[in-house]
Amino acid sequence: MPVLEVMDNSFKQEVIKSDCPVLVDFWAPWCGPCRMIASVVNEIAKEYEDIIKVVKINTDQNPSTATEYGIRSIPTLMLFIEGKKVDTVIGAVPKSTLASTLQNHLKKQKN
Repeated sequence: MPVLEVMDNSFKQEVIKSDCPVLVDFWAPWCGPCRMIASVVNEIAKEYEDIIKVVKINTDQNPSTATEYGIRSIPTLMLFIEGKKVDTVIGAVPKSTLASTLQNHLKKQKN
């Protein structure tokens, strides 16, 4: 499943009301590190496609959601489970960091 682009008006439906965990990529087109992590986010989306949903939201075009979640720097990745933010990863992190963050929360969810 490809990474879905969400907006202020679809965030609640696509993320908060989602039946599965959602990884949200807060980004902007001018952000170099955002472009660097985009391929990592796409790989995670492919590898975990049966387990999580991965979405991205442009903070320039959707300031309400970015403000609501206190986004101060991008890229910021947030993991939501059952409509609640459970973790935040800030910056262009390696895939292994992101994968281990996901694994920790997915393990907790199974228990």
